[in-house]
Amino acid sequence: MTIDRLRGGLFGLLVGDALGVPYEFHRPEALPSTIEMTPPDGFERAHRGTPPGTYSDDGAQALCLLATLIEREGFDPDDFGRRLVNWYSHGYLAVDYRVFDVGVQTGVAIRRLLEDVPALEAGPTDERRNGNGSLMRVLPLALFHRGTDAELARDADLQSRVTHGHARSRVSCALYCLWARRFLRDEPWPDPAAPWRDAVGSLRAILPADGDEREALEHHIRPDDPAEGRGGGYVIDSIRSARMIIERHATYEEAVIEAVRLGDDTDTTACLVGGIAGVREGLAAIPTRWMNAMRGREQVDPLVEWLVKLRG
Repeated sequence: MTIDRLRGGLFGLLVGDALGVPYEFHRPEALPSTIEMTPPDGFERAHRGTPPGTYSDDGAQALCLLATLIEREGFDPDDFGRRLVNWYSHGYLAVDYRVFDVGVQTGVAIRRLLEDVPALEAGPTDERRNGNGSLMRVLPLALFHRGTDAELARDADLQSRVTHGHARSRVSCALYCLWARRFLRDEPWPDPAAPWRDAVGSLRAILPADGDEREALEHHIRPDDPAEGRGGGYVIDSIRSARMIIERHATYEEAVIEAVRLGDDTDTTACLVGGIAGVREGLAAIPTRWMNAMRGREQVDPLVEWLVKLRG
């Protein structure tokens, strides 16, 4: 593991998120030919009151998770739940303290937290409640964690339960973390798909041989199928899209632009892709023009440096 990969993962997530914000809710064919932080004149951008370079709920919730991990020296679901409530109610760790996008499932869970429902019981478990809201924020756990793969997968499952309690969401978070962990290693991989295969093998050894979690992995994520995906907000679409893009594109810039080009939930797809690509390639791979355009650095930088200090 290198410090550059840690920084690359966190900034890769945030920059990808910010890049995708103006293009959200558009079909792929409606997107402009050039994807930049500031869309071209005439493009009907999403979130028009939000300045270019602003990360969304994806990045703010990832920072909430990182703050919990740093201050509690591990995952504390109740502390994390309080931070999500603080974000939702007061803009904690959001750019300009302004919350401009809240996922449906996340909103339901946070309102339950406000009613004093225990954090690990707040996330809806209904099959229809499988948006990507817990997956989009989980990367800091993989960057922080020093435990075994089984312990990392368990904590990824727990952090999902705070807002998304269904097995598909929980298993997607665990697999994404194990996948990211492979890129933290300072070792060569034989091909672009090898880290994914290795993470899948580890997760298969961890999960029970049957049950909801195994079904989510084998019959919904379908990790052995050819890499493919689309830009929707369903958690399975999101992790499959991230895998497809990471295996096809060798550079951070190419990968996050392709993530946005999938359309629809552009900020989250680019956030997920940007986090993995940033870990894979390190901070230097993120274009300087995008780093300079990203807003909110005054609250991001101290958290990143705390992580580096703890893991360095």
